[in-house]
Order: sequence, then C-alpha cells, then structure tokens
Amino acid sequence: MTEAYKKQVKEFLLDWQKRLCNDFAKIDGKGFIEDTWEHKTGGGGISKVLVDGNVFERAGVNFSHVMGNNLPKTATLSRPQLEGASFEAMGVSLVIHPKNPFAPTSHANLRFFIATTKQNETVWWFGGGFDLTPYYGFLEDCVHWHTQAKLACDPFGTDIHHRFKTWCDDYFYLKHRKEQRGIGGLFFDDLNEWGFENCFNFIKAVAERYISGYFPIIEKRRDEPYTAKHRDFQCYRRGRYVEFNLLYDRGTIFGIQTGGRTESILMSLPPEVRWRYNWTPEPGTKEFELTDYYLKPRDWIVLTDKKKKLLEFVK
Repeated sequence: MTEAYKKQVKEFLLDWQKRLCNDFAKIDGKGFIEDTWEHKTGGGGISKVLVDGNVFERAGVNFSHVMGNNLPKTATLSRPQLEGASFEAMGVSLVIHPKNPFAPTSHANLRFFIATTKQNETVWWFGGGFDLTPYYGFLEDCVHWHTQAKLACDPFGTDIHHRFKTWCDDYFYLKHRKEQRGIGGLFFDDLNEWGFENCFNFIKAVAERYISGYFPIIEKRRDEPYTAKHRDFQCYRRGRYVEFNLLYDRGTIFGIQTGGRTESILMSLPPEVRWRYNWTPEPGTKEFELTDYYLKPRDWIVLTDKKKKLLEFVK
C-alpha cells in the first residue's frame, strides 16, 4: 500500500465532507460549526455539526484519520489474525436528523483501513454504505432510495447490489426488538477483492449515490405539514436509533474502544428522543404501517425493461 494511494483516499474523503456540508447548508440556510481534534495515539479529525437548523435538527459530518498500535476486535471480525496489529484508519461518517417527522433520518459511512501485522504484512480494505430510517413510510421514497443504491452497484457486478443490500438488512437489525432500524440501503466491509482502483471507484460511486438518493427526498418532505402527534411518534422512533447505535454499531464501538473523541462519536444521536413503556401503535394507523409494512426487508424495485422503468412494486 503506497503513500500515493492513501493520499488519494484522504483527499477524496475530505472533499466529500466539504461537499456534503456545503449542500446541506444550502438546503438549511444555516452553516456548520467545525471542530478539529487530535487522537491520543496519532492522527485526528474534523467534526462538522449543524445544530437546530431550519430543516435539520442535527446534521453531523465527521472526518477522521487515526493511527494506533492495537487494532480492536470490532475491526477484525472477519480477520481475527489481525487482532492487535498496528493500524491506520480514515473515513467520513454522517448522520442527518431532519426536524420534519415525514423526512427520514439518513446515515452514510465510508472508511479505509490499513493494518500491519507483527510479521510486517500489510492488509488494506474499504467499508461503508448508507441506510435510510423513515418515521412515516412513502413507497416512492423507498423505490428512489434503493434505485440509487442499485445504480451504485451495477457497474461492479450483477450480484453486488443483492449482496450488499442483504448485508445492510442483516446489519441494521435490532436483535432485542426483532425489528429493522430502517429500510436499509447498502452495507459492505473488508472490500479489497477487486484491487485498489476498482474498490476506490466503488467507494466514489456510493458517495455520489448517497447524494442523489437522499437530497431529493429531503427536498420533497422538508415542508410537509405535521402535528404534535407526528412529532411525538418521530421522537419515539428515534429511540430505536439510539438503541442500535449504542448496542450494535461497529463504528461507535470502534471509536470508543480506540479512545476516540466522545463528542464526535456520539454526534450521531438525535437531540430529542422519547421512550414509552410497552407501547404499540394502533392497527390501521400510519404509525402502525411503519413497522407492519415498511420496516421489513423487501425487494423495493423491479427494473425489467430496457429503459429501466419501474414496472411494479414487489410487496
């Protein structure tokens, strides 16, 4: 792994962070605050957060590039032989929590790892993906989101979308609730099988399709009229987001295990959340429809004709 490859990835990630923050600020009308920080074992990062905006209640876009001498288990699940290796990790992670209950929360993450064993063997890989967490379901939003995910994958193999979509459905699952966190998207890890250039091109494609997937949905839903009831349900469902991030999210756990900056790690949590004891929505309501229909792994799109038109929704 040459320094030139690392430089390419770092420049791309910093540029993506800058583009995202500029675009989100244009939508919101309010800018991001920026913090730079240093990691205790080497490297550091740039955290950019928009707080209490006009459209976004909280939007966080973090860049980090850290080094360490002891790669934790969370980063070596499929490569246990690398546990304890020295490492270099860089990435951008973002979580966007809109104010409007009809606008979904989104998450995206792109990361690049380099590990060096005690035998001086170097192993590198990419990971990341994006996923969508609606509080009220809209079929057209689900189709659009998954269409963009598929378009990111199609140039890299006919099986890639199915593979990474399924991985995402399996990963963003709250085992203690027996419930999906959202409608999924893409998730992948340990990606190096295509060689550096193709893997890097895939990362760039995912970055672009996150933008083309999420921004039209935000523009469509940002001004939907809503009531206090809708807002209360949004805050209740946000509790599931918090539960997943604190119990299962590998990025959160990796950051804590490696002594990362707590404020940056936990910026993914929404500012206002509510829990209820043993509550379920009434059947037949839009709130009930979310978990009864939308939060189920599905093939949301069928692209069958030569013009790639949507012919039917698979239920």
